[in-house]
Amino acid sequence: MPVSLSIDIGGTFTDAVLENDSKRYTSKVLTTRDNPANGFIAAASKVIDLARLSPSDVDIIIHGTTLATNALIERKGAKVGLITTDGFSDSLEIAYEHRFEQSDLFMERPKPLVERHLRVGIIERIAADGSILLPLDEASVTSAITRLKDEKVDAVAIGLLHCYANPSHEDRVADIVKSMMPDTPLSLSSRVSPEIREYDRISTTVANAYVLPLMRGYLESLEALLNSSGYNVPLLLMMSSGSMTTVKTARDLPIRLVESGPAGGAILAKEIAAECALEQVLSFDMGGTTAKICYIDNYEPHFSRSFEVAREYRFLKGSGLPLRIPVIDMVEIGAGGGSIATVDDLGRIRVGPSSAGSSPGPAAYDKGGDKPTVTDADIVLGRIDPRRFAGGEVKLNETLSTNAVDQIISSKLNIPTETAASGISQIVDENMSNVAGVHAIELGKDQKNRSIIAFGGAAPLHCCQLAEALGIERIIIPTSAGVGSAVGFLRANIAYEVARSFYMELDHFDAEPINKLFESMFEESKSVVILAAETSSLKQKRTVFMRYKGQGHEIAVPIANDELAHNDSKTLFNAFEAEYKKLFGRTIPNLSVEAMTWSLTLGTDRALPQFQSSIKTYSKTESKKLQKVFNTKKNKFENIPVFNREDLTAGHKIEGPALIIEDETSTYLSDLFIGYINNLNYIELIARGADT
Repeated sequence: MPVSLSIDIGGTFTDAVLENDSKRYTSKVLTTRDNPANGFIAAASKVIDLARLSPSDVDIIIHGTTLATNALIERKGAKVGLITTDGFSDSLEIAYEHRFEQSDLFMERPKPLVERHLRVGIIERIAADGSILLPLDEASVTSAITRLKDEKVDAVAIGLLHCYANPSHEDRVADIVKSMMPDTPLSLSSRVSPEIREYDRISTTVANAYVLPLMRGYLESLEALLNSSGYNVPLLLMMSSGSMTTVKTARDLPIRLVESGPAGGAILAKEIAAECALEQVLSFDMGGTTAKICYIDNYEPHFSRSFEVAREYRFLKGSGLPLRIPVIDMVEIGAGGGSIATVDDLGRIRVGPSSAGSSPGPAAYDKGGDKPTVTDADIVLGRIDPRRFAGGEVKLNETLSTNAVDQIISSKLNIPTETAASGISQIVDENMSNVAGVHAIELGKDQKNRSIIAFGGAAPLHCCQLAEALGIERIIIPTSAGVGSAVGFLRANIAYEVARSFYMELDHFDAEPINKLFESMFEESKSVVILAAETSSLKQKRTVFMRYKGQGHEIAVPIANDELAHNDSKTLFNAFEAEYKKLFGRTIPNLSVEAMTWSLTLGTDRALPQFQSSIKTYSKTESKKLQKVFNTKKNKFENIPVFNREDLTAGHKIEGPALIIEDETSTYLSDLFIGYINNLNYIELIARGADT
């Protein structure tokens, strides 16, 4: 088997996983925020030493990073200039022309990534059908570029009206920019997001330009560092869609890397669901900075073609920057181990979204942080073994955790320190359960009869409380849960998706232009995927986004045929109504249907793992080692048994409450659950009284 190495750079920790001959080695180091590549090499070196290998033994590296996401959230990207159609320079501020929070008189929209004086209009106009209404005035283009050059912009975004239907004007503008500003990175909306909806398309293009110099520089320096360290192997990047792509593509379209780490976690959850024959699961990934929740049905995560980043209001749609990219649909909140706890003016404990990150980190890290975090609360509650935290990578100071919780929370509320820590834990658990419920409603999902698959450094500590709040009776905690997203990288497909808008009413369906469109998209996808995968292993998936005429948004409808015929309009109509009924429980009679956007995904197609039947009998195992852990329901400390994860094998049964300690994480088994080590060596938690 090839030696595969995956690296996941998060806001707090950088995780590494190496697999070789069915053996897995893991490591966890603090993220080096000033230069994430240093943390990358440190994590890789640590895991390679554990495997007793050298860098030259590695065959492939798969990488996911939050660098692009953090640049957007923290507004630390490039100085961008936007060239757009004259008269449309303010579309980034006009947005959807509505208030996302009607009742807040002081509501603020997210500030555009491009300042107003750097948004320049040029004289040209293309119609929705691609015809040229007003020829491109190259003098206005030269004037616009001169202005941006004088402003010393770091990157240029080009977004002209209806260029998805005809990119000729954008291509010509790009040629002129290259001649006048040859070293300036370019982002064209006809390549970044060639789809209808002007605001979404230009927002995505601007965001790509905003992170382009940063990501291009990071990837180039990382490749150089890898080569100098002896890693002369292919480097693949994880995308938000849950697939891998090449460094070349990532350099040009870094916006596709947003949420790449969480996407790996969803891939892992999908694989575990298949192994355990769980058709409806909730993927729960809680790390050091954020918690991610994703619904997975029939072994497929819910996918979307749009995503919102850097929301001004927590959880509120419309308050962030829209990105029109393929993405695994999940909700992410500031609820991680490093989330900071405070007391507001009304005397309420608040947790997140601010995070202590890796530097200074929680108070227990003893790196200058003096604010209490969720990790500090878990230490006070006795749920974390300070000696094995992050595999011993971080030495924890329990006294500093106690002091931080006492000074910031308990002294202000006049309650015992352990009660304040319990309050922090309960608040973060409640935040996550509320978000999971809202996300389920948004997607039309039912939480009943679901199982939770929990991974990430903090998820096993909080999964029982989340399950109790949601009424879920089964939890699966896989091996190497603390580095779950990095494990998921090694299970991902190499694939690339292309989407293009081409309007057509099914009543007047014409197959010829659609087949030509798919041929073009196939060649574009192939040019990307062929660099990292064998042609014979590639499969394509076709989708059309349709709606009833007059509706504002489309739904995804799979296309079964590799080539469409003129009589396929009825087939597409029936497929649309079948998907519509799944989502809304009904169809609308006597309405025509229109197709807006067509997409093609080309890539490898890894088979899902086969279900492995469960062990029938389990034997209860005991532990003589006890640890004081705070019981939230009883509001007091009690001695509970502690187990080392490496000492447990398939067939063991553990009665809660108990702690199961391992290097990258710890599992807190509440008194409402019973733990089983199943045939896959996963920890399976079943609610007492549930059918096992």
